[in-house]
Amino acid sequence: MAKELAKQYDPQSTEDRIYQDWCDKGYFHTQIDRSKKPFTIVMPPPNVTGQLHMGHAMDETWQDILIRYKRMQGYAALWVPGTDHASIATEAKVVAAMQEEGLTKEMVGRDGFLERAWAWKEKYGNRIVSQLKKLGCSCDWERERFTMDEGCSDAVKDVFVRLYDKGLIYRGNRMVNWCPHCNTSISDAEVEYEEKDGSFWHLLYQVKETGEMLELATTRPETMLGDTAVAINTEDPRYAHLHGCHVILPLLNKEIPIVCDEHADMEKGTGVVKITPAHDPNDFEVGKRHNLPMIRVLTYDGHMTGAADKAAADALKASGRAAADEPDVLDCGKYAGMTAMEARKAILADLEAGGYLKSTEPLKHEVGTCYRCHTVIEPMVSKQWFVKMEPLAKPAIEAVEKGDIKFVPERFTKNYLNWMYGTRDWCISRQLWWGHQIPAWYCADCGETIVAKEAPKTCPHCGSTNLTQDPDTLDTWFSSALWPFSTLGWPKETEDLQYFYPTNTLVTGYDIIGFWVSRMIFSGLAYTGKAPFDTVLIHGIVRDSQGRKMSKSLGNGIDPLEVIAQYGADALRMMLVVGSTAGNDMRYSEERVKACRNFANKLWNASRFVQMNLPEDFVPGLPDVSLLDMSDKWVLTQLNTTARDATANLDKYEMGLAADKIESFIWEVYCDWYIEICKARLNSGDEQQADTARKVLVYVLSQALKLLHPFMPFVTEAIYQSLPGSAETIMTEQWPAFDAEHNWPEEEADFAKLMDYIKAVRAVRNDMNVHPAKKTSMVIETADAEAFRKGEVYLARFAFATDVTLTDRYEGSTSGMVQVNTTSARGFIPMMELIDRDKELARLNKELAKTEKELAMFENQLSNPKFVEKAPAKLVEDVRAKLAAAKDKQANIRQSIETLG
Repeated sequence: MAKELAKQYDPQSTEDRIYQDWCDKGYFHTQIDRSKKPFTIVMPPPNVTGQLHMGHAMDETWQDILIRYKRMQGYAALWVPGTDHASIATEAKVVAAMQEEGLTKEMVGRDGFLERAWAWKEKYGNRIVSQLKKLGCSCDWERERFTMDEGCSDAVKDVFVRLYDKGLIYRGNRMVNWCPHCNTSISDAEVEYEEKDGSFWHLLYQVKETGEMLELATTRPETMLGDTAVAINTEDPRYAHLHGCHVILPLLNKEIPIVCDEHADMEKGTGVVKITPAHDPNDFEVGKRHNLPMIRVLTYDGHMTGAADKAAADALKASGRAAADEPDVLDCGKYAGMTAMEARKAILADLEAGGYLKSTEPLKHEVGTCYRCHTVIEPMVSKQWFVKMEPLAKPAIEAVEKGDIKFVPERFTKNYLNWMYGTRDWCISRQLWWGHQIPAWYCADCGETIVAKEAPKTCPHCGSTNLTQDPDTLDTWFSSALWPFSTLGWPKETEDLQYFYPTNTLVTGYDIIGFWVSRMIFSGLAYTGKAPFDTVLIHGIVRDSQGRKMSKSLGNGIDPLEVIAQYGADALRMMLVVGSTAGNDMRYSEERVKACRNFANKLWNASRFVQMNLPEDFVPGLPDVSLLDMSDKWVLTQLNTTARDATANLDKYEMGLAADKIESFIWEVYCDWYIEICKARLNSGDEQQADTARKVLVYVLSQALKLLHPFMPFVTEAIYQSLPGSAETIMTEQWPAFDAEHNWPEEEADFAKLMDYIKAVRAVRNDMNVHPAKKTSMVIETADAEAFRKGEVYLARFAFATDVTLTDRYEGSTSGMVQVNTTSARGFIPMMELIDRDKELARLNKELAKTEKELAMFENQLSNPKFVEKAPAKLVEDVRAKLAAAKDKQANIRQSIETLG
């Protein structure tokens, strides 16, 4: 016999022990098995600087549910874990630590800095991994990867060289998001938008040819020094006479052209916009269309450019080494060296003094800030490395449009396609030291650029050895875009890659569909010829109990580890899935966590009851069908239904529905009813009946534990190992399938009618405060007499009946009778001497109101032509059946009210 369960379930002492046992025995490790079908998930790699938050907890819980489910279905289920090197975040951590020592990056040099960064990673980088283990993640930790490990780094260099050789990677001056504090370009995903108070400053630019003043508005007046045009719309009749004219740029007294461009919206403001190609993404595109000069007026550390900046730029151009698209740099004169905010105040004061500031309009607007340091982002033209996206995006669009890759929910397909159709060339270089250094070398003697996986010894163009590697590193997303296949050994043709790739389901949030999902899709297609996964399962975010996004500024974050310490990982996991739906946000609720903890305790106590009623010589297994009674067939059929429906839900990624059905079966069917039903049989003195009850109790419990295991792995493992005949672990047991041999839908339907009636009787007695010891006879009017005849023993025990009379039409006296109504029966119970007539009337009227509300709902549904025409036929028929049953119940209640006068 297996070990006895403790009196109370203690997740704190149980979960760590069980998880360590799983790891020690290698249950998470997945071998290549050609007799099995593979199912692969790659974990979206959390940052090595990260700490487990509720978003991680939801993301990993959903993945773990899928991997445990598929493992139990017999797949070679592989969940590849790993972490991302997180360039900006990690570098910021190391720089901050160095500052405490009075050191800077430049003081220790690149090699010294990287040595410190690797040491930091070794010391702190596994924190997030240990936290994932607390959650119960059944990853194959033997295959854990890191975006900068040797294999992944080799993949990064391989891809860079391939793309460069194909002309799909280039270096040039283009618009980027620039953080003046971190001194690097950052991706769109690393820009956080914050609502800030600002202003629209309405400026006046004089037209050279006519002398009239053109009004335009800006939120960034400090960039006006870099204006190289103003734009009007070709179709705007207000400015038709200004085509080909010029304006005089205030403060600089400089002539710039008026250009006609669709960017000038006739419906917005005055329809005139200033064009600053070096400092605005839209203006940059206008500048390209009209071949406008680009003039940079801000330094990379956020100050206005001065004479030295201009001289350096001019010298570069004079040397012949400047690219054709290199922007000019302005000497901002009196504003040189000021921060952007200081220059803004000074420029506005000068504009006002010169009569060029017409008005100021306050506004609240979204301002881009760096996600790491929260500095306001400056859109800047900068020389960076870019990937040409158009040729890579096309097959990635086709793969989704053809259905090779599906989004769940399907509505997120539109998000993906909108991103891909609107994608711009991708800036992949970062001015950081921690990361994959760009594999490009520059010859100081001839200016040649050499791109190679390994450092060249000489310049292939001139033979010089005076070569310097590009100091920049690659965008973190560049390496994570390769994650589904680089983690499996690509570019080498490993056995893992051949067997486990393409992967199956990617689980992630909707906020990185463009930044990461899209890049994995085009990368997989471009470099392996295969889509990296077949399904993208999108989850929402976990909000606080008020529906607000969790953030440090609000102080409303919930630490999953604290929840686990208090209530257990199972309770947190179950809370994160019950009631959740793919693609939708959910609210964290401590009350729901407590309810899930209570469910675990309920299951534990029920399992202890079963275990305590098993003799030493108990042999598990279902008894012969001939020995099963009505309740056994009912619970086994309910189990079948739950297994079938939960499987269908999981196959459609409806984890919340599956969890809800499994929990309802365990709590309501098994614990609340079947165990109670079995108690009389266990104590009846009939050993055969007692043994039958024990066998069904254990069998149903073991199957229910398997269904629940992917959701609540710890408590199910602990209980399962206590059952007689159990395997070494529940996680490799077979997922319960529909069992046609033990399925009795007609018996189940009969028992359901009986249970509905018993529940109704108990509810009436409870409302009337009738003590269970007070039993009465009853007459049951029903067209399903056989169901009630077979269940008289249950009526006696659970409906407190001394004797039962069955009839298809009751015509006796109703005086002194309390009536109980269900959709299939009406009971007449002589309890009037035990109750208050007025209270009974009030109860019946309340029940009538509830029934009539249901009636109205069903009638409204069926009176809606769209519902009747478009809803599935079975659903329409179900509603019609519910309407008919509700009408019968309404008639029965009204008759009961009339009887009481």
